[in-house]
Amino acid sequence: MHGASWGAFMRHDEDQTPPEIDRALIRRALMYARGYKMHVVVVLFTILIISLLSLAPPLLMRSLIDEAIPDANLRLVSILGLGMVAVPLVNGVFGVVQRRATAMMGEGIIYDLRRELFDHLQQMSLGFFTHTKTGELMSRLNSDVIGAQQAVTSTFVSLVSNVVTVVATLFIMTRLEWRLTLLAVSILPLFIVASRQVGKRLRLVRRRQMAANAEMNSVMQETLSVSGALLVKLFGRSRFEYDRFALHASQVRDLGVTQATIGRWFFMALGLVSALGTAATFWLGAVFVINGTLTVGTVVALSAYLALLYGPMSALANARVEFTTSLVSFERVFELLDMQIDVKEAEGAVVIDRVEGRVEFDDVWFGYEAGEATGLESVRRYGWGDPGQVEDGDKRGSDGWALQGISFTVDPGEMVALVGPSGAGKTTSTYLVPRLYDATRGRVLIDGIDVKQLATETLAGAVGVVTQETYLFHDTIEANLRYAKPGASDEEVRSAIVAANISDFIDSLPEGLQTRVGERGYRLSGGEKQRVAIARVILKNPSILILDEATSHLDATSEAMVQQALERIMENRTSLVIAHRLSTVLNADKIVVIDHGRVEEVGTHTELLARGGLYARLFETQFRNAPVTE
Repeated sequence: MHGASWGAFMRHDEDQTPPEIDRALIRRALMYARGYKMHVVVVLFTILIISLLSLAPPLLMRSLIDEAIPDANLRLVSILGLGMVAVPLVNGVFGVVQRRATAMMGEGIIYDLRRELFDHLQQMSLGFFTHTKTGELMSRLNSDVIGAQQAVTSTFVSLVSNVVTVVATLFIMTRLEWRLTLLAVSILPLFIVASRQVGKRLRLVRRRQMAANAEMNSVMQETLSVSGALLVKLFGRSRFEYDRFALHASQVRDLGVTQATIGRWFFMALGLVSALGTAATFWLGAVFVINGTLTVGTVVALSAYLALLYGPMSALANARVEFTTSLVSFERVFELLDMQIDVKEAEGAVVIDRVEGRVEFDDVWFGYEAGEATGLESVRRYGWGDPGQVEDGDKRGSDGWALQGISFTVDPGEMVALVGPSGAGKTTSTYLVPRLYDATRGRVLIDGIDVKQLATETLAGAVGVVTQETYLFHDTIEANLRYAKPGASDEEVRSAIVAANISDFIDSLPEGLQTRVGERGYRLSGGEKQRVAIARVILKNPSILILDEATSHLDATSEAMVQQALERIMENRTSLVIAHRLSTVLNADKIVVIDHGRVEEVGTHTELLARGGLYARLFETQFRNAPVTE
């Protein structure tokens, strides 16, 4: 978000009226405390004890001034002195108990929210992640969750504690002198007015601050990853990225200053209101003392209670401000949790012990929902402006469909090559088999069962995919291999790396399988990463293989050996191969030619050449002069 767009966003947000705090949102937020009922009981009990004990010192002071000193009662003076020491000591012990209970409750709520959010995100379709910045997701899982937790623990504890203190203080003050108490309470409307005005303003600032933090996190995530850092260095864009980061950082800074300034003005206003009430109470109390209707000790006790009254009243006014701003965190968390899972397991999903591997595309249509937001921008509830158009590159045809009436069948054991121009829909069609997306219309079937009706575990176990862009975790080679089959034996792992022609390379490493591959596997070459990925899918041993030209990053010698290994494991398995090399199309049992999301031709290499259609033209331009791997 650059300067112009940021300014427009700020102006647009200024014109929006934030939603009022609704009871449904509060009830939903408080539900996360239900699993910590015992901790809540402990917190409430300690709040009661601490609040009541805090009211004792003014009464002890009153007795000291009005009774112990005038009567020269040293025994009473000693008792009162010990009482003044005992009160903070006991309060301190109960404070530790309270802090532990709130910490356990708070950290538990953070854990629950993060676990629920992560689980929900894991179920989102691939389309969600292609339209969402990783940095913003990190922001929601970190800062927003912590903000939501603070609303339940810190704000809740402060609210209850201050309510108890105010009620108890007013009760005692009324018993001491009701007229002075009434005067002290008369300024309460000023606290309410100040809190309401500041609360609205801070809520807007808080939401902007979270948005700015998310943008800054996104820039950091994109540019500080290995891929991002490599791109920045190759194109010499370090200064540009520095300026871009500085822009977002400055927005975070400015909003932080705004929030702090508004908060300071707020506390100054509360301080003035408290000073006004204290001065009025002292003046009237002094008049009563002069007239002989009130003792000095009572005035001193009342003055001490004024601090206990106005402090919690200020905190209660501020608690409303904190609560309204912290609800923004809950709103942002719930925005994610309320997003509909568009690719989810059907009720009564079918479990298959052994998948034969017959794949059928039955009049399949698919669109990437042109012009409709599918990422986080689609759930922002107010003040966010137009989310804009969704960009899908060459994945979307002019009519909005990436696939249009695709129909073909692959029998078990067949190797089918998908051929077509760039952006024709080849990769999109393969994404529908493991349900990375769901077909908009029509059906994709495995063994005669719609993939939408298959259990997730069945589908994940039946389909293995190797893409051109290999992703490896920042872990050991063995851990990356076992990700496909955690319970694999050492013999199975060894067989997989031998079949993928990477055993010699791994054996040459000082740490062997325990070698860490680095961020996204960048410590390995492209060919080495690809062979690890191939070994991983070999270890998985799926019934259906999807290969997006899995040998594209290998040199000629390695490609020949890996191709032989792939041919062996493809026996009796359905194989869908996106073909870019002549060797692939020559070895295919059947070739499916796709263009503009439609199946144009289906047949063998010889049959399609004889037709002189699209395949023949592609063969002349892409395949004829390509080397054939024997």
